[in-house]
Amino acid sequence: MFTTLNKDKRKQVKFLCLDDLVPKDHLLRKVEKLIDFSFVRDEVKHLYCLDNGRPCIDPEVLVKLVLINYMFGLNSMRRTIRECTVNTAYRWFLGYDIDDRIPHFSTFGKNYKRKFEGTGLFEKIFERVLNIAIQNNLLDTEAVFVDGTHVKANANTKRNYQVRIQKEAKQYNKELLKEINEEREQNGKKPFDDNLPKGGHSDNTKNITVSKTDPESGLFHKGEHKRCFAYNVQTACDGNNFVLGVHIEKGNVHDSKAFDGIYKKIKKYKMNALVMDAGYKTPYICKTLIDDKITPILPYKRPMTKKGYFKKYEYVYDEYFNQYICPNGELLDYKTTNREGYKEYKSNRKDCKDCVEKEFCTVSPQKTIARHVWEDYMEKAEHIRHTDYGKILYKLRAEKIERVFADAKEKHNLRYARHIGKKKIEIQVLMTYTCMNIKKIIKMLGNNLDNLNKKLYSLLKIRIFVFNFNKI
Repeated sequence: MFTTLNKDKRKQVKFLCLDDLVPKDHLLRKVEKLIDFSFVRDEVKHLYCLDNGRPCIDPEVLVKLVLINYMFGLNSMRRTIRECTVNTAYRWFLGYDIDDRIPHFSTFGKNYKRKFEGTGLFEKIFERVLNIAIQNNLLDTEAVFVDGTHVKANANTKRNYQVRIQKEAKQYNKELLKEINEEREQNGKKPFDDNLPKGGHSDNTKNITVSKTDPESGLFHKGEHKRCFAYNVQTACDGNNFVLGVHIEKGNVHDSKAFDGIYKKIKKYKMNALVMDAGYKTPYICKTLIDDKITPILPYKRPMTKKGYFKKYEYVYDEYFNQYICPNGELLDYKTTNREGYKEYKSNRKDCKDCVEKEFCTVSPQKTIARHVWEDYMEKAEHIRHTDYGKILYKLRAEKIERVFADAKEKHNLRYARHIGKKKIEIQVLMTYTCMNIKKIIKMLGNNLDNLNKKLYSLLKIRIFVFNFNKI
């Protein structure tokens, strides 16, 4: 039957409770049950005057505004305020009545700059949500998955300038140099001077491109990607896709160099394996994990050899005599260990001169093979790659860490940076992952959400016990 809606009902006056207007199964109702946000007041209370000045916006409201912003993928605080004005569920979550005035969109920005900046408030919120998952035994850290993704900076690529900077020393330089000198002394070589620059060259600087808009970002270019300024977001997740830690670097910092930052944040968790892609396959990372009794799960890495030439694995290493044997059966003897930590093995020039396979070996008068002083750790990692354990775990990588990146970018707008500066980008990333962790907890707890134990201790008092890791 054809009917017509009576629009006069829009002007009817009714007695309603705001709580009745919010659906019982709304996501924000579940978030309210999950987290008691009153702890925010205790965290920032010392930043306010208690007996003087104008009344402030409740800090809990400011945090909830940010949570709504990232939970529902709203791309700005201005839009978030507009949505809160008309959305009854958002008003209910903030604790506002139907006719209460929502704060101006600039309120949070001013409060952040004047009070919250440098307090680590959003990192504490991230840790608090993660602690709820820990208390409810939702984490699966048998294997942890680590990878980096690039978030495009809020900067014009054309607005840049060139600057010459000092090369950063690797964090493990002292440890590596100690082993290099031990190796050299055992073979009758003079140890290196600790004060010499890398490679022994006087010039230890390089040119980089810096953005005029966001100098803390880095110029990123990989494969077919367009050159752009970006941030490298190092992320770790567990077997249930909970994000365990975040570390932010410039977009031009390689994953292997950013590894230490993320590893320090997840090292406290009990894990038996760490799953990464080929960008992390370096001697230092393999050594670090194996020494810490963690199994490195790394993929095959294509040899950096010219097409048509023998690969390094086709030369057999004789550990007893400390020599390499080439495919033609000739020996390559140890000559020296360079400052980069590579032992150099060289062939006899006479053997190479008359060799019928030289065209597949080298264009130089003699063949040189480099073997890192920590190459044994790389070989252990390569052995693990061929085991069933290694194959199964690495195959899960696409379902774990890659899924985290996909959800963050497609559902929470993490593809682009909203702000300028590393600290603000870190807040964007932390709040995005906090919202994702909240959704994951709600999904896993399901009907048990009503019985959730909310007696949480202050974050400053929470201690995560570290157990002894299983041996490989």
